[in-house]
Amino acid sequence: MKVRGERECQSCGTRWSYYETGSVACPSCGDLRSVGVDARTAHTDTSASLDLSAHRERFGDAPETLPRSGVDDLQSDLREYCRKRGFIDGGRLAPLDETYLAARELLEAVDCFERLRDPTDADREYLLALLAGADDGDRPPADEVPTALREARGMAAVRAVEAYRSDALDFLDELEAGAERSDENADDGSDAENDDAPTVTVDGENPEARIGPARDAFERLRDRVTRVDALGGDVPPAAADALVEAADALGAYVRTGDETALTNADDLIDDASVDDLDPADR
Repeated sequence: MKVRGERECQSCGTRWSYYETGSVACPSCGDLRSVGVDARTAHTDTSASLDLSAHRERFGDAPETLPRSGVDDLQSDLREYCRKRGFIDGGRLAPLDETYLAARELLEAVDCFERLRDPTDADREYLLALLAGADDGDRPPADEVPTALREARGMAAVRAVEAYRSDALDFLDELEAGAERSDENADDGSDAENDDAPTVTVDGENPEARIGPARDAFERLRDRVTRVDALGGDVPPAAADALVEAADALGAYVRTGDETALTNADDLIDDASVDDLDPADR
């Protein structure tokens, strides 16, 4: 969506940033009558935070790994957090951050763990490690993901990369539209009106030159993600991590135009290939 991020209360005159509060209500007096005082910018993120301390306390007091009374609440909080998050923040494409990834993986891991008939100590330790560190963006390294639960890592990568890819492609559409409007204004010698101002911002020169290569790379990434999704996420954790790293590298390329980031993304997409995965290795 496109919003005017700088708000002014019509009642008391207070100014604040919608990007920080996620609300049109005045933080000083609570009045809902506010107006935007700047140009519209693309924005999909909200000021959501993840606090799992209550769940850690509940899990710590339970005799079993997953307390029956707490699983639904944990999954609900994780889904709500992921639903609120986006990757366009005030007209800029954000990185694929670790807290979002950890929340996605914990959500998938809880579901996987519940389906295990005979979970091992390693399975329990992995789940509890995720719970302990997710709100700080800490996840166990790929080589510590238990075989029985590695589909959680894979499906978390699928969900996260697809969400990021969707926002990134929308961002590229806005970048392209902004370049076209600038060309039109330059041709007729007029100044851009507030509503015609660019809705997204990047660093570096000639940003429109990166649109085509980025779209092509995201399409290659989509093919890899589709394959991992078809396998139910049951792929080597290193391959799942390569998907995430590739998406993040592409985001860096879109933001900066750094060709090294694009090359790195291409290499990571190659690393994420599971087309020749031996079923015996799964």
